[in-house]
Formats: sequence, C-alpha cells, structure tokens
Amino acid sequence: MKQSTTASPIREWRNVDREIFEQQILPLNQPAVLRGLVDNWALVKAAKSSEENAVKYLISLDNHQPVYTIIGAPEIDGRFFYSEDLTASNFSKTEAAMTATLEQLYALRNTPKPHSVAIQAASIRQLMPDFEADNTMPLLNKTTEPTLWLGNRGQVAAHYDVHPNIACVAVGRRRFTLFPPEQIANLYIGPTLNAPGGVPISLVDLTKPDYQKFPKFSEALTHSQSAILEPGDAIYIPTPWWHAVESLETINVLVNYWCNEMANQSLSPSQSLSPSQSLSPSQSLSPSHSLMHSMLTIAKLEPSQREAWSHFFNYLVFQVNGDPKSHLPAELNDLVTTLTEEQRSDVYQLLKSKLS
Repeated sequence: MKQSTTASPIREWRNVDREIFEQQILPLNQPAVLRGLVDNWALVKAAKSSEENAVKYLISLDNHQPVYTIIGAPEIDGRFFYSEDLTASNFSKTEAAMTATLEQLYALRNTPKPHSVAIQAASIRQLMPDFEADNTMPLLNKTTEPTLWLGNRGQVAAHYDVHPNIACVAVGRRRFTLFPPEQIANLYIGPTLNAPGGVPISLVDLTKPDYQKFPKFSEALTHSQSAILEPGDAIYIPTPWWHAVESLETINVLVNYWCNEMANQSLSPSQSLSPSQSLSPSQSLSPSHSLMHSMLTIAKLEPSQREAWSHFFNYLVFQVNGDPKSHLPAELNDLVTTLTEEQRSDVYQLLKSKLS
C-alpha cells in the first residue's frame, strides 16, 4: 500500500523502563515509539526467526476458544470500513478458533488478492492463558490485560481509543499514522452507531486521499506523525489521539494494553447496541445530566487531557468548526444526524448500563 502523507516522524525512545515511561514519556502527552521494548518476548523471537515459527508458537498456546473474527472480500483490499451507505460494515463477522484463522492466513500468504481476515480485540488471558509467562509487559502492572489483534495485510482508518494505549508489534510490520485531537474537524468522521470497530472512523482513505471530496484533510496531514514498527517495537498512543494503522505483511500480530483500570468496561468491536434493549418514554437525559457526567469524567483529568477532549466537544457538541454532519448523507440515521426512536432507546439503554 502506498501511503500519501507528509507526516512527521514520531519521537522515538530506546531502552525504556517503567521509570522513564512514567516520568519522562507520560507527562509529554505525545505519541512515542518505544523501539525494542518487547524484543525479549518469545513470540517476537519466533517471528524474527520466521513467519512459520511465529504461527507455530501461537498455535501451541491456543486453547481453541472461538474469538471475534472479521472477513472481508478481496475487493475491499484490506480496508475494513463502512458499507457504501455508511449504515453497516463492509465485512462479515463470525467467531473462529485462532488456530483455524492462522492456518487460513498461512495458506493465503502467496495469494495475490486474498480475502482480508482479522481477529480483533481478543482477550489473551482467555485465548492463550500461558502467553504472559514468556511475553510480559515491562511498563505496566500485571493486572493490565493484554489484547490480541491478528490478520493479514489491511488498514484501519483513523480512529481514537477511549483509553491510553501501548501497542506492541509482535509479528510483521505496521505503519502508524497519528493525528492530534484538534484535527478532528479535518478528518471527516463517519457515523458512530455503525462504526466498524465501535468508535467512529475517518472517511478518508489514507493511502489515496480524495482531496476534492475531503479538502480539509490536507491540513490534517500537515499535523500528522508516522512511523513503521518492526517486531519487538511498541508505540504509546495518548487519548484521544487519532491513529490509522496499516498491517504490512502477510501475517501480522499486535498485542496492546489499554492503560486504564476501567478499560475492560468499554465495548469490544464484537459488541453493539441491542435493539431489544429499550427505555420507557419517560426516561430521558438532559443537558444538565450531561454536564454532571462530564464533571465526573472530564473535569478531573489532567489539563492536557481536558484540552484534548475539548476539541471533541467543540466539534461534535458545540459545533464551533461548522456542521459535523455536512459531509454525511442527509438520510443517515446516527448520533451526529437524526436518531430513530429505536436508536435513541438503544443509546439511552447503553448509557444507563454504564452509569449503573
């Protein structure tokens, strides 16, 4: 994939230990590439010897529990994205054992235009209980759970994580392109409720941007940062920095850690709002309730984080940068446009479940 970007390099660090991470990197609230952070992982050592050895190592740890897996037709060219009308995804969802997926990926590795296959946000402790014995994260407490992302060549559009993220490349190579929070107005964000990974993503194809359709994206690129990570490298992504990720090899494995004790309470990509969950018409939210909740969740953050989230509120709520739905179809039903009654009930039920 040829990337069209004028991104600056992400600042790189080497020989990072927990003290350096907490005292020098975290206070900057900037992305950081951590070269060689997990070079001593057994999986990384296997990957550096051969792709086949990495596959065999993972299969040896698999307990064959089915996990959330997505499959896209060859025509999507690895771009997991919205459907054409932005009301669904352009891939199918299923559950499959990791071993079967790895065997499929290995069989497809020489296919010129293969199906796109990926395991997303799988709990490593459930899938591979013995993984952490020889693959430990040196910067975090042992209570922070690792999550697995595995697939062939593909790209995920710019999105943000709800929590700070340390992502470790274990097999293959990945290109990360990051945008600061204030660039949200230049990224042309898609709808929320049908977002392929649970959070809205940029509608712009980073590998071949359409500047006639998305003219402000060129400004976003001037503020972007990018790096290619090899096996053993990691990247720290503060919240809510936007990041696009390209998997560059026939088999790619990433292990990430959301650095927040509340991370496990967030939705995984396989979860969605259930139409069967509803509230009575008398139950509603008001701006006063939203203010109270924001005071609980945002007012207590560090100043740099409060400033970062202010860009999201200014764009999506107060709309100081113009209409955030101007680039979306008028008939689209979503939070940023107009909700159906069923969607509104589902959203209220989700909020209620989180607050309870």
